[in-house]
Amino acid sequence: MRPYPRAYAEIAGNADHPSLHGTAYFYPIPSGGVLIETEVWGLPYQSTTPGRQFYGMHIHETGDCSLPFDKTGSHYNPGGLPHPEHAGDLPPLLGNSGYAYGAFYTDRFELPEVVGRSLIIHSAPDDFTTQPSGNAGSKIGCGVITEIFQRPENLLPRTDHIIDPFRRPLPF
Repeated sequence: MRPYPRAYAEIAGNADHPSLHGTAYFYPIPSGGVLIETEVWGLPYQSTTPGRQFYGMHIHETGDCSLPFDKTGSHYNPGGLPHPEHAGDLPPLLGNSGYAYGAFYTDRFELPEVVGRSLIIHSAPDDFTTQPSGNAGSKIGCGVITEIFQRPENLLPRTDHIIDPFRRPLPF
């Protein structure tokens, strides 16, 4: 059986970044933890740099993504730990010319703990030092983590268009 996401966050940009959009998928892992896959377009970048830029990404306490994203609260931190040990402190996104894709595993929370909270993208990289939140800049993108209650066939990537040069059946 192919694993499928059990939650997602549809990410939208703030008023200064209306073209920012993307999706994060949350896959619970049977042995514990969550795999998070994120894809974002329209990230701000400076054309004078080589095209790569890091963006802070965190899960925040509340799932209110009303503009200007000022009601999302602090980083999700049920253990009351210092930054960067909050449960909601995630690895940064690496953007290239406004696009970012990333996937990572975390065992800092289980999926039910974060459903209904917000996934935030910040304008700058997290410095993993500054208290209380890593000096990651302004909140430029936000999505509410929403549970998926049935197998989302329309959310899974299409594979029927992939051509195998050896004409073998694909393993998925």
